[in-house]
Amino acid sequence: MDLKGNQILVGELLDDPAARAVFQRRFGKLLKHPMVPAARSLSLEQLLGFAKLYLPKPVIQDTLEELRRL
Repeated sequence: MDLKGNQILVGELLDDPAARAVFQRRFGKLLKHPMVPAARSLSLEQLLGFAKLYLPKPVIQDTLEELRRL
C-alpha cells in the first residue's frame, strides 16, 4: 500500500479493509476508543508522533512494514 510518505490520512487507512484488519489485529481494543473518529483526519505521520509516546518502536515499525506490504 502506498502510504504517501506517511501523509495518507488515518481515515483512508481505516476505510481500507486490509489496512483496517492490520490495525484490528494489532490494536483491537484501541479501535474502540472514542478519539478514533477524530483521528480520521490526522495523517499517518501525525498519528505516529502520538504512537511513539505509547508504543515500542518495533511495534510501530512492524505495523508500518505490514501496511506497506498490502
